[in-house]
Amino acid sequence: MMSTIQWKKNLQSVILEANVTQFRTKRENELFKQKGKPSFSLAASTPSIIKSPNCEGLFEEDKGMGNSKSGNQTVIADLNLLGFGNVPHLQIPLFVLFLLIYICAMAGNILIIVLVLSEQQLHTPMYFFLGNLSCLDSCTVSTTLPKMLAGCLTGHSTISIWGCMAQFYIFASLVATQCYLLAVMSYDRYLAICKPLHYNSLMNSKVCFHLAAGSWVNGFIGMSVYILLMSQLVFCGPTDIDHFFCDIAPLMKVSCSETRTAELVTTVFSSIFTLPPFILTVTSYLFIIRNIMKIPSTTGKKRAFSTCSSHLTVVSVFYGTLMSVYVLPRNERLKALNKVFSVFYAVLTPLANPLIYSLRNRDMKEALKRFIQKCI
Repeated sequence: MMSTIQWKKNLQSVILEANVTQFRTKRENELFKQKGKPSFSLAASTPSIIKSPNCEGLFEEDKGMGNSKSGNQTVIADLNLLGFGNVPHLQIPLFVLFLLIYICAMAGNILIIVLVLSEQQLHTPMYFFLGNLSCLDSCTVSTTLPKMLAGCLTGHSTISIWGCMAQFYIFASLVATQCYLLAVMSYDRYLAICKPLHYNSLMNSKVCFHLAAGSWVNGFIGMSVYILLMSQLVFCGPTDIDHFFCDIAPLMKVSCSETRTAELVTTVFSSIFTLPPFILTVTSYLFIIRNIMKIPSTTGKKRAFSTCSSHLTVVSVFYGTLMSVYVLPRNERLKALNKVFSVFYAVLTPLANPLIYSLRNRDMKEALKRFIQKCI
């Protein structure tokens, strides 16, 4: 009985030693191949050995340790925002250009906020929404441009993974809020032009507050859910992001997690936050244009068309570039233009909004004159 047990133990030891030798030989062959040296195989001259449970456990443990080690080596903590580094000879001109855009956008939007708050004549629903839009635009350019300007000066811009996720969360929340706020503003103009007799009752101060607050809350809560899902991704490199701010598409490229689900979630959330407000905005302006056609005066009709066309142009560029990046299927041509499209909705739209919506307005011009006279 004892001899049988001892014989089994000896057999297990021989099997274990043979499998370990075979495994090590295989590993050495792989190393020889990588170095370009001739390899040899012990397995060719050794009969195949039946794997015992002990040996399988040993192999699984070794392989598991290898994966863990590889994972520890590849997980990254910091990212490099390349910005417009592919044109190094234009770094200084781009810095000056974007610095001027940033200063003008901040000055224009802050001026509108100050005028809306200080001038009693501007305490109306339209200017209340314009004040909210200016606040959104100021925050949007302040989220993206300072980091990009620093990168233009230094040649590189480093940001941590969590800092990158935070920047994207703030930016995406502001953009989602703006999508719904633009729809609210178009609905406000629809009521003012198409239903003037019921405007004061339909768009009272309580309704205005609820619509504006709903836009802000909807944008930030929706993006909180989205960023919570995206935070499950593991980032393994490379560390370079070909963008001037942390956008979700470049982030997915440096993720070693399975991203098909993340891309689907991105498309769904993007569609929810862009398509319904875009449809509502376009529908409101179509009704406004139909109502403008009934104006008998040619001068009044031209003035109204001029205002509506400028509004529609800004809205179309904003929604169009936004949907091109986040909603439409991602082919190679659109991917190559992502950075250019991002400049439109992240940089140029906050610059154009004060000029298109407010500073061309007669009431705003008069309020600006009064404000300057008070300051002097």
